[in-house]
Amino acid sequence: MTYWISALVFLTAAFAAAISGINEYVFYAGYIVLTFVVLSTAWNILGGYAGYVNFGTGAFFGLGSYSAVVLFKALEAPLIVQIIAGAAIGAALGFAVGIMTLRLRGIFFAIATVAILFIMETLMVNWRYVGGATGLQLLRPEVMAPFGSYTRMLFVVMALLSVIAVSIARYIQVGWIGRGLRAIRDSEEAAECSGVPTLKLKLFACVISGALMGAAGAPMPMYLSFIEPASSFSLNWGVSALAMPMIGGTGHWIGPVIGALLLGSIQQIVTVTISNEINVLVVGVLLVLFVVLAPDGVVGLFRKWARRSSR
Repeated sequence: MTYWISALVFLTAAFAAAISGINEYVFYAGYIVLTFVVLSTAWNILGGYAGYVNFGTGAFFGLGSYSAVVLFKALEAPLIVQIIAGAAIGAALGFAVGIMTLRLRGIFFAIATVAILFIMETLMVNWRYVGGATGLQLLRPEVMAPFGSYTRMLFVVMALLSVIAVSIARYIQVGWIGRGLRAIRDSEEAAECSGVPTLKLKLFACVISGALMGAAGAPMPMYLSFIEPASSFSLNWGVSALAMPMIGGTGHWIGPVIGALLLGSIQQIVTVTISNEINVLVVGVLLVLFVVLAPDGVVGLFRKWARRSSR
C-alpha cells in the first residue's frame, strides 16, 4: 500500500509541476532522467534478476523510436498509439533475440546483443522512408491542455511510464518469476535440476525488458523533433542502462531507480556546467568506483549500514 501511495504522490507532483511556472529546462532534463529510470529498470529485469548482461539496449530503444516515427509519418498516430506500438515492437524484438541468443551465456550473450544493435542501426541507415543516415525532421502536433509545452506533456508521460516500469519490476521481483530468475542467476544448472523452466523465464524477461525499452524510445522523436540512427541506436544507451542498476543495486527493484536518479541527474548537471562530452567519463568513473568499493550498489551499502545499526 505504501508503494502505491508513493507512486500516486509522485505522479500528482509531476503533473502539478508540469502545469506550473517552473523553468522549462527542468522538464527538458527531467524527461531524460525519467527515461533512464525506465531503461535501467527494464535492463535489470534480465540483467539484474537473471544475470544476462545486455548491451543491446539501444537496439530496443531505437526501434521503439523509429516505429513511432513510421506511425506518425504514415498515419499521424497519436502519442499513446506510438508508445503502444513501440512496446509491441520492442517485445517482438525481445522474443526474437531471446529465441536466438538465450542459449548463449556470459560474454557470448553480451556480444550477440551488441551485434543486434549494429544490425538494427544498419537497417535504419539504409531505409530512406525514415531519412536514412541523415535523419528526419519532425513537426510536433499541437500540445494538449492544460500543458504549456510539448516537453511538459512528455515529462508527465514519461513519469507515468517510469511508474509502470518500476511496478512491473517490483511485481516480478516479489513473485515466483523473480525467484526463478534469481535461481537462474545463481546457478542455471541447479535451477534446471530443481524444475525451474529456465528458458521460458529468460524468454519472458527478455520480452518484458524489450517492451519497456521500446516504450521508452517511442516519445523520443517528438522530444527532440528529430531522429537519426547514430543517436537512436547509440551504444551509450546500453552503457548507461547497465551502469545505473549496478550503481543503485541490481538485487532490488529500487536499485535501478536510485542509480538512474543519481547518475542521470549528475549527467544533466555536468552537461549544463561543463560539457556534454564528459557524460561518458562520469558514467565510467562512477561505475568503476562502485564496482570496486560497493559491488552491491547503494542498496547494498544501505543494507550493510542497517545490519551494523541493528547490532
